Amino acid sequence: MNLVINWDVTPEIIEGWKTPNYYGLLFVTGLMIGYFVIRRMFKREGVHDKFLDQLVLYVVIATIVGARLGHVLFYGPYWDVFENGDLIREGYFSHPLTIFKVWEGGLASHGGAIALLIALWLYSRHVVKLPLLWVLDRIVAPIAIAACFIRLGNLMNSEIVGDPTNVPWAFSFTNYYDDVTNRFDATARHPAQLYEAFSYIVLFAFLMFLYWKKKLYEKPGVLFGAFLIVMFVARFFIEFIKLGQTDRDDVLPINTGQILSIPFVLAGIYILLKALKKDRSETNTDHLHALPEKPAE
Repeated sequence: MNLVINWDVTPEIIEGWKTPNYYGLLFVTGLMIGYFVIRRMFKREGVHDKFLDQLVLYVVIATIVGARLGHVLFYGPYWDVFENGDLIREGYFSHPLTIFKVWEGGLASHGGAIALLIALWLYSRHVVKLPLLWVLDRIVAPIAIAACFIRLGNLMNSEIVGDPTNVPWAFSFTNYYDDVTNRFDATARHPAQLYEAFSYIVLFAFLMFLYWKKKLYEKPGVLFGAFLIVMFVARFFIEFIKLGQTDRDDVLPINTGQILSIPFVLAGIYILLKALKKDRSETNTDHLHALPEKPAE
């Protein structure tokens, strides 16, 4: 007889109330931990607190908006529903107001990554007025720990589940609703959310080690390149045992998440190799002295 973990947790903190819920609580917790991590980094380097306040604003808005729009565009603009034998096109574009219901889950890390890159470029150009890589090297560890908590939120929502399996640590998600069969499906599955959460917290520890012990923030691009490679390589392989999130994932040799991960991995390899080729003497932190005491109001 196989051991199966019966996961019958409901997402609501208060029974019968959709909000507040565990997903939202874990999402905010991840952002708060990330805030304190980067605050320590800025304090170590003598960066004014007001630069951090503006960075938080850029990061939070970009993460939520980008990840939500990424999910809407990549995974759910439309989906097919059969009702009494008739094909009905449903999805976010059919019900646009549901796009704003972020608390119900549905965030795509790839969309968040794209929006975050744009926001951090604007921040580096108009606020700190330092190279983009300076910002990226200091934001990746907080992003990794936030991503870990977001995946734990997905676990509480019984969403982004893995493929059926008979491994001893399989989860039976009693609250998982299969949109294809239109019924709840408690089949024993891989806890893909936990696999990703574990990989992200390991990535967080690795990046913190590189920053605090190896001082590799002095070589711009090393931390960011390592982050892209580890995060999206892990995501690529975990996708092999995750249930596809779109209809096309059933017919493609690799699914949507894997296709979207490849460019990030390639970019990470390029950035890391380029950064490692530079001599440390070329990449000191003297540019920090160019920071004003506080950003312009």
